[in-house]
Amino acid sequence: MRFFRVFVVLLTILFLSSFSNAKTIKMNLNCIYGPNSIHTEGAMKFAELVKKYTHGSVVITVYPGGSLGFKGPELLRVVRDGQVPMSDILMGVVSGSEHVFGVSSLPKLVNSYEEAFKLYQAFKPLYEKAALRWNQKFLYAAPWPPSGLVTKVKIESAKDLKGLKIRTYDKNGAKFLRILGANAVSMPWGEVYSALRTNLINGVLTSAESTKNGKFWEVLKYFSPINYAYPLNMVTINLDYWKALDKKQQQAILRAAKETEKYQWAYSEKINNEDLKIIQGHSMVVNEPTEEFERQMEKASRQLVEEFLDKASPSEKKILREFIK
Repeated sequence: MRFFRVFVVLLTILFLSSFSNAKTIKMNLNCIYGPNSIHTEGAMKFAELVKKYTHGSVVITVYPGGSLGFKGPELLRVVRDGQVPMSDILMGVVSGSEHVFGVSSLPKLVNSYEEAFKLYQAFKPLYEKAALRWNQKFLYAAPWPPSGLVTKVKIESAKDLKGLKIRTYDKNGAKFLRILGANAVSMPWGEVYSALRTNLINGVLTSAESTKNGKFWEVLKYFSPINYAYPLNMVTINLDYWKALDKKQQQAILRAAKETEKYQWAYSEKINNEDLKIIQGHSMVVNEPTEEFERQMEKASRQLVEEFLDKASPSEKKILREFIK
């Protein structure tokens, strides 16, 4: 494995160096969600800006839907080893490799986009350091709209979740659902709709945006806006590819990343409000959580935050405790 990594890195440097006097450097950007996803659309916007600001000297091709064959927990390794130069990554999915990437999907830690952005700014230096440990340059991150519960039955308390098979997107979500009595299920996003239709699962922990894109009103009835979390997706680039770019190209890419990040944060909030109206227009019932259910979720959240802190580095503990006090 070590020999393979060295070989890939050397091949990468030789490949990019061969373009030093050419007009265009081409790189692929792996995206795990479909072309209509907020984060794939963001990646496409980023690619357009990179082409614009580098005057066409760097061209990024976005591959949506995991079409390059990489979709989940392996993405840090895949980018580290140069199997793909760049990738959009759901942070919580790779938290098993880097603990700090699980922060944004801790339940009930933030209650608004403003709070989510403050949490992101507080932890961004640690995200950047974690990416470097995996031979990557952290470019930008943006949130999903807040996660809710999409189910076939009305959820008014934890007892209504007992025994239900709910698809979730990372370890934090799985622990949260188990505490509340549900059976957490992990599966690729592309399999979720058929699993719902055939009753292999009974619901999904996801956003109104994904509910809309998945047309879940065809197989589910209720959306509970529980404000579980505002999970982040990040875009990183292999460090060897990054270092092979000249300074002007690097500055142009950082400019594009900054603009994309700003746009994506605002766009995420905008479409969340629109998506709730859209799913209601398709006869889906938006079911606000009861006070009892809120108390039960807060209790589960406190347990998970404490478990996170128990495994956290000193830096993670300091920042998170300062944030929640």
